[in-house]
Amino acid sequence: MKDPYETLGVTRTATEKEIKSAFKKLARKFHPDLHPGDKEAETRFKAISAANDLLKDKEKRRRFDVGEIDASGAERPQERFYRDFADGPGYTTHAAQDGFDSNEDLEDFLASAFAGRGQRSEGAFRARGQDVSYVLPVAFLDAASGAMRTITLPDGKTLEVTVPEGAEDRQMLRLKGQGMPGYGGGPPGDAYVELHIQPHPFFHRKDDNIHVQVPVTLREAVLGGKIEVPTITQPVTVTVPKGSNSGTMLRLRERGIRNRKSGQRGHQLIELKVILPTAEEPELVRFLEQWRPINPQDPRKEMEP
Repeated sequence: MKDPYETLGVTRTATEKEIKSAFKKLARKFHPDLHPGDKEAETRFKAISAANDLLKDKEKRRRFDVGEIDASGAERPQERFYRDFADGPGYTTHAAQDGFDSNEDLEDFLASAFAGRGQRSEGAFRARGQDVSYVLPVAFLDAASGAMRTITLPDGKTLEVTVPEGAEDRQMLRLKGQGMPGYGGGPPGDAYVELHIQPHPFFHRKDDNIHVQVPVTLREAVLGGKIEVPTITQPVTVTVPKGSNSGTMLRLRERGIRNRKSGQRGHQLIELKVILPTAEEPELVRFLEQWRPINPQDPRKEMEP
């Protein structure tokens, strides 16, 4: 993955506010919902989301800056094993580096040091392979609906990961037998994948419910009417009640996240936000100048000291 600072177009000394602003600007520009079928925009948005996820976390940003993790959030390898390089040109054996005369001497030492975890069998030391950990950025809608994702390992191999429907942020997946290979015929370790759900420009998850703020025109708010509203699956038509105000809440039943245990879907909660015209509307101005409401109101009454 590219350097997250470069991806967001900010310097390494950028403040949290600058990073947040850069992400929002790029998210609005490249979000897949604004570019249906554009794979390049989708790829760019995923990279932007992954970079933001790393840099907005103070601890991860610190660890990246000092080289403890890479741009994907994965640990940088800190140690290597003699068995990986024993036959390779230009490398001394791990045994020699550690002061042992031969690999056999090192095996004898490991057999005694790891008694109970590994075992000697026919003169060879057997041990379970090491577990490995990965961080997998997942788009919000992919987590909501479920998806297949691929992790590319440092050695070029790939690991297929099934993101379950309704996956939660920081959820850990265990892939049995997908870790480091065992030694001396021992079983492989496991792979642990931590899911990092990327933020969405307008959907927000709370438990199994989806919250979204939907703008409506002044005319729609006053007179009511039908509007199209996005959901995590497909757009639906809802009715705006007459006389709606900013903050009016509408509910779409079972349009939220499917609960992994019960199988029941949450709801989508829509908060209406009245938007005034951005261009000049002379007729509206003249009407308001002459309008005398039957029921005058003071919206700031409760704010009086």
